[in-house]
Amino acid sequence: MKVVVIGGGAGGLTVASNIRKYDSDAEITVITTDSHVAYSPCAIPYVLGGEIGSFEDIIMHEPEDYKEKGINIITESKVHKILSDENKVEYRVKEDGKNLEKIEDYDYLVIATGGSSFIPPVEGVDLEGVFKVRTIEDGEKIKEWAKKSSKVVVIGAGAIGLETGCELKQLGLDVTVTEMLPQILPRSLDPDMALKVQNYMEKEGVKVVLGKPVEKLIGEKRVEKVAVGEELMDADMVIMATGVRPRISLASEAGCKIGRWAVEVNEKMQTSIPNIYAVGDCVEVHDAITGQNTLSPFGTTAVRQGKVAAKNIAGKTASFRPVLNSVVSKIGKLELGAVGLSETTGDLSGIPTVAGRSSALTRARYYPGCKPIDIKLICNREGTIVGCQIIAKETVAERVDTMSIAIAKQVKCDELVSMEFAYAPPVSMVVDPVVLAAEDACEKLKNFK
Repeated sequence: MKVVVIGGGAGGLTVASNIRKYDSDAEITVITTDSHVAYSPCAIPYVLGGEIGSFEDIIMHEPEDYKEKGINIITESKVHKILSDENKVEYRVKEDGKNLEKIEDYDYLVIATGGSSFIPPVEGVDLEGVFKVRTIEDGEKIKEWAKKSSKVVVIGAGAIGLETGCELKQLGLDVTVTEMLPQILPRSLDPDMALKVQNYMEKEGVKVVLGKPVEKLIGEKRVEKVAVGEELMDADMVIMATGVRPRISLASEAGCKIGRWAVEVNEKMQTSIPNIYAVGDCVEVHDAITGQNTLSPFGTTAVRQGKVAAKNIAGKTASFRPVLNSVVSKIGKLELGAVGLSETTGDLSGIPTVAGRSSALTRARYYPGCKPIDIKLICNREGTIVGCQIIAKETVAERVDTMSIAIAKQVKCDELVSMEFAYAPPVSMVVDPVVLAAEDACEKLKNFK
């Protein structure tokens, strides 16, 4: 069996490694445009701020490590055509200073082309000093440019934009984050919870400008100013954190069916062409609560999809479950997490919701080092938990994971209230803050009975 994987990110390499796990004889080739493989793009902001020592530290494996497993990694090469009728791919590779055209045939093809940074079509985005945050090379350029910069404008207030902005602020730079929508973190948090994060950032000295689009970037050769609404901001560095779009052109041209957002796959991660699979940011998935198609551009999703695809290619059976899109982020010293629906997405999906809230502590109130924690728990009118948002300076990821399981198992608020939670003063309250939020939701649900 001969398998070709297009893309060397989390999804593609998971497929390759797991096929080798199940099939010692398979011939596996991974073709990637990157010069590095098996690294975490999510870690780039923390290298910029110095919390991680170097970009080398976030590279988990080198191509030679995969070669020892019998997996051939072809770096700095681009597949430009899939000949699905012939089971071949055409790609360009640089060898001895020359760009060569090559062809690789396959029995199974895995498309793991990921996503590309969306750069809005505004004037000046090609000026020097304007960067995206997607690859190690992007991070290296930002780190060097930051050494000769003083004022940074981050365009886009999603997790990557906020993480990058706070890390650059720690370097002593003057940082402004702009967002065309009226709140930060619009994909993850409701406005009331987003405001808590915004207040924290502003206390840390990061300026936040909301509800105004970027009109243009201004400068002769390098960026000097950013026009946001009617305001002109000085800037000698701009970070474009304006989101990611699935890379679907190769799949589309090969004849794979494209859904509303990205490549359409079944529960086996199989495209409309039976021997072509797709995983990662380039595919669309089903939302576990609404049943609607959505995107899940997270490394954890890509890895789970890669394992499912590998098992099915290797002749085993596996299915990818609908997603809840659990997410966690660390912005400065503040952790935030969310899973499932927010009140906003519930309204957009036509699902009436009730929100329970708690403002508590991460440990017993008398124990040194306890920190505030804010929890918003979302349930439907029947009391079934459908979402949760958490903000604190510790223990957020653990609680988000707990709520992910609760939502997946369709636990109701009154059931959560009666469940058993561990307690010890150094690590928790005697009544967990999640339970307090569930109790509040139960009280509010009485108004609908």
